[in-house]
Amino acid sequence: MDINKRTILWIVFAVSLVVLWNNWMVSNGKPSMFAPAPAQVAKATDAKKSELPAVASAAGSAAAAVTPGAPGATGEAAPFKSERITITTDVIRADIDTLGGTIKRLELLQFKDGIDPTKNQVLFDAAATHTYLAETGLIGAAGLPNHTTGFTARPGARMLNDANQVQLVLEAEQGGVKLTKTFTFKRGDYVIDVRHDVTNTGTAPVKPELYLQLVHDGNKPEGDSYFNSSYTGPTLYTDADKYKKLKFETLEKEAQEAAKTGKPVVQDHPTKADNGWIAISQHFFVSAFVPQDKLTRDIFTKKIDTNLYAIGTVQPLGTLAPGATVSNDAKLYSGPQESKLLDKVAPGLELVKDYGWLTIIAKPIFWVMEQLHKVLGNWGWTIIVFTILIKLAFFPLSAAGYRSMAKVKLVTPKMQAIRERYKGDPAKMNQATMELYKAEKINPLGGCLPILVQMPVFIALYWVLQASVEIRGAPWIGWIHNLAAPDPFYILPVLYAISMFITTKLNPQPADPMQAKMMMFMPLAFSVMFFFFPSGLVLYWVVNNVLSIGQQYVISKKFAPAAAK
Repeated sequence: MDINKRTILWIVFAVSLVVLWNNWMVSNGKPSMFAPAPAQVAKATDAKKSELPAVASAAGSAAAAVTPGAPGATGEAAPFKSERITITTDVIRADIDTLGGTIKRLELLQFKDGIDPTKNQVLFDAAATHTYLAETGLIGAAGLPNHTTGFTARPGARMLNDANQVQLVLEAEQGGVKLTKTFTFKRGDYVIDVRHDVTNTGTAPVKPELYLQLVHDGNKPEGDSYFNSSYTGPTLYTDADKYKKLKFETLEKEAQEAAKTGKPVVQDHPTKADNGWIAISQHFFVSAFVPQDKLTRDIFTKKIDTNLYAIGTVQPLGTLAPGATVSNDAKLYSGPQESKLLDKVAPGLELVKDYGWLTIIAKPIFWVMEQLHKVLGNWGWTIIVFTILIKLAFFPLSAAGYRSMAKVKLVTPKMQAIRERYKGDPAKMNQATMELYKAEKINPLGGCLPILVQMPVFIALYWVLQASVEIRGAPWIGWIHNLAAPDPFYILPVLYAISMFITTKLNPQPADPMQAKMMMFMPLAFSVMFFFFPSGLVLYWVVNNVLSIGQQYVISKKFAPAAAK
């Protein structure tokens, strides 16, 4: 049974490493080792779909969707002189180009850049090395206004000032259709209301379709590394298929396959719905289009140019008689992945805050921490108080584990005698050890149980700290300026190693020499791993170990004499 106990501890250690590696793989958009392959859904091949790339993605003229001043896809004789209009609220600053009515830049005024803290976090952008855009327009007939068409801006306020909202109205008319885009920005809100009014100004009926799409390059985020990697890519949600997490690499492979075979590609996401949303998710932030609900739409993902990809929807607006107008209301959320904000925008949007497969544990953990933070006002002290609460909750379990280990220590001489007696017969050695445990009423796995129970909490807390933008950039004291980032001076990992060494020494030493060596090796292994972990997580374990040192004194006084009887 001593061998079994040692094996269990090695399994716990190995499983911990495998689970952490799997979660790291999932956070990079790679498939989980424990999840089945997603069901594949054939991509739609009807005429409407085949029309989309030629207009919505500006195929053959993708640069026009990115470069101001480029001509639209409707054959203008002279380049349109575009203008970038800046709308400023208390939380965002957005640049909207009159060429296409495209959001070309969006800056979050209350969040600092993860690389350069002197700058604000930027989501939408049309820089030389980075493309991230929100585009809308019409398809369904030749020459309809789209995201390469020149729009005229109505005069009006461009800053929030004392009002609670500010609007930008853009108008364009061509192909016998007038399109009016109205962007509404509100105080304290990351949701932009996007209204499209479509009027048939021609003499024949038209059947326009509205597309909403998010365009992003396939580059890794700045600062991304092997040990500090995060997911950036298309995501979507429907009531039927729930949350889907996609990869730019997959869109690239699909495009190459389609070009090679000339056949429709197969996609692993739903292509039709009348609900849900589409988004580009990244670490801590998300931009999501929420189309008008209960209106049938096609959902598409595709490559639109070299290293440029899109996710979007197409909604039919019905047949418009001459002089008729139809309106469509959508929402664009572009901001932090804060649970309290995401819950209000659309069902399922809170899932972009990815806690991995331990969501059922991680969500309650974050809720408790949020309540503590409301009182303490500092996330570092919140983690410390949360650790104390966890320690109190697990105290009975730790006491039981110590009592079991203490009993094992008392029978060590008898176990040594069994090893000597059956040195050449492992089967009889294990049998004799089991009989000894039974006679002494010892649970050989009792010392492992606290580790097994706390491991899911440890992994869930890791994902809480990794996924919670509320903790991003949150300081504690002194050198810790960001609890979601690794300790810049590795002080906490070193303190963890020291405290773990002391804790191991205070625990009853395992009778098995190999097991004792493993218990000494684990602190070193975890300390090396903690060099790359969020400092908030390492803080949790340092405090946990310091409390364990005090706890051992109490437990040893309470249970050691009883075990000696």
